[in-house]
Amino acid sequence: MVAAVHLGALLAGATTAVHVTKPALMPLLAAYVLARGGPRLLAVGLLLGCGGDTLLQTGREALFLVGMGSFAIGHVCYLVLFARHGAAFTRHGVGAARTYRLTAAYAAVWGTVLALLWAGLEADLRVPVALYSLLLTVMALGATRVGPWAAAGGVLFLLSDTLIAGGLAGWPQAPAPQFWIMLTYIAAQYLVAHGLLTHLRTEEERTKGAGRKPPGPFAARRGRQSWTADRASTMP
Repeated sequence: MVAAVHLGALLAGATTAVHVTKPALMPLLAAYVLARGGPRLLAVGLLLGCGGDTLLQTGREALFLVGMGSFAIGHVCYLVLFARHGAAFTRHGVGAARTYRLTAAYAAVWGTVLALLWAGLEADLRVPVALYSLLLTVMALGATRVGPWAAAGGVLFLLSDTLIAGGLAGWPQAPAPQFWIMLTYIAAQYLVAHGLLTHLRTEEERTKGAGRKPPGPFAARRGRQSWTADRASTMP
C-alpha cells in the first residue's frame, strides 16, 4: 500500500508525500521479513537500504556518497546470507559451466555499463561509482545462489542503480525517471527478500522431510510460523 502511494506520488509530483513515504518503504519490508521468521541480517540489510533512501533524497553530493555507502553495507549483508544459505558455486562437474557463464555475463554487464558511464561522470564520482557498482554486481550474481526470485531481484537492482547512474552521467532520461527508478528498486528489494525467504522455507521443509533437525533461522519458529501458500502476502 505504501509502495503504491509512493509511486503514485512520484507520478503526481506530490513532493511531500514522496519524501514521507520513501523512508517508510524498507522498514515495512523489514517488518514483513521478521514477521515471517526471516533472518535478522536480512532485515538489517533492508534498513540500511532505508538509510540510503533517506540520504539520497537530500540531493547533496556528500550525503549521496554516504547513502551509497549505506547501500553497499546492505549488499554485504545480502552476500553473507547468500553465502550462508545459498547453493555453492561449483568449479568442477555439471554446474561449473553455468557458474562460469553467469560470472562472465555479470562481469561483462558491469564492465560495459561502467565504460559507457565513465566519461559522463564527474571525476570525484568515478571511483566510488565503479566500486559500488562492482559490489552491486557481485551481490546480484550471489543472488542467483538462492533461486530465481532473488536472482530477478538482483537484476532489477542493477537496472535501478544504472538508471540513477545514467542520470548522473547525463544520459537521456525517460519521462518520470524517479518513478522507474523506484519501481525497479522496490521490486528488487522485495524479490531479494522474498526469494531468500522462499529458499529458506524450501530448505527447511526438505530437511524436515529427511528426518533431520531443521537448521537455519526458521527452526526456532517452526511451531509458530506456517509456510503454506495461503499465508503468502504481498509487500506492505
